[in-house]
Amino acid sequence: MALPSAHPSPAPPEAPPHAHTPVLTQPGPAQAEAQADAAPWRAPTRERPRPTGGRRTYKLVATDLDGTLLRAGDRVSARTRAALELARGAGARHIVVTGRPVPGARGLLAALGYEGIAVCGQGAQVYDAASGRMLSALTLDRETAATALGKIEAETGALYAAVDQDGADGHTLIEPGYRMAHPTLPARPVPHRDALWERPIAKVLVRHPELTDDELAATARSAVEGLATVTMAGPGTVELQPLGVTKATGLARAAELLGLGPADTLAFGDMPNDVPMLQWAAHGVAMANSHAELLAVADEITTSNEEDGVARVLERVYG
Repeated sequence: MALPSAHPSPAPPEAPPHAHTPVLTQPGPAQAEAQADAAPWRAPTRERPRPTGGRRTYKLVATDLDGTLLRAGDRVSARTRAALELARGAGARHIVVTGRPVPGARGLLAALGYEGIAVCGQGAQVYDAASGRMLSALTLDRETAATALGKIEAETGALYAAVDQDGADGHTLIEPGYRMAHPTLPARPVPHRDALWERPIAKVLVRHPELTDDELAATARSAVEGLATVTMAGPGTVELQPLGVTKATGLARAAELLGLGPADTLAFGDMPNDVPMLQWAAHGVAMANSHAELLAVADEITTSNEEDGVARVLERVYG
């Protein structure tokens, strides 16, 4: 796929959140309770265009991977593959938007036959899977990262930490006691925390021996306000990334390379790290298995990733 060589500019400022009621593609068993219990934190959003009547299609389909496009075992079902082909046949482009860093996503993208642009590392990396070239990358200052960890530990007690190094060939380094949430992702143990900072990093991953992910994320956001962006990407996956960087900012860069924008975009996700992306897109779809924070802001709730939730929406929109 030929891509423009110009470096993308940052996404424009976003407007305050707006309230809306999600449309249920198929009700999940605990959606009402999940929405009632949703955490109060919301990522910034812009006012999104709405169709004035009739069915609308989109030029860009943005999908998260884990818990959204992928089934257990990192598989994409035949039905979902066919639905993506249906969207492509209608002229839509597909962009993968994942929290996985490029080194942790590259093999999976190749196995899926994916040759488009991928937004990786929670929005910090924009990668061309066809050429194997990093199109843009942002790093988290290592001194800032160490300071942020110290501020969080002052509130929570000792944490276990890991980092994703910068670059298409960077490594995930884990300090003693840190346990990877995805055991299939490669990681290199280091003897002590200082070794985490030996090379530039894209993000920091933190775990706590007692606090829940939601509790840790909330405390971390308060502790590092103004230093880094904190997100929760999945079970056991609370992360610190460069300040202001989200899946929405990464997707905005990738979409700009294709001459597209939020009004062209249909987005799918399942976790709090997908909130900015769904709010940026013209239409945001949450999986039935989504975290309460995402269910609360989605325009539509589809079935789970194991029930081809992405495919069901694409079949309706592009069929």
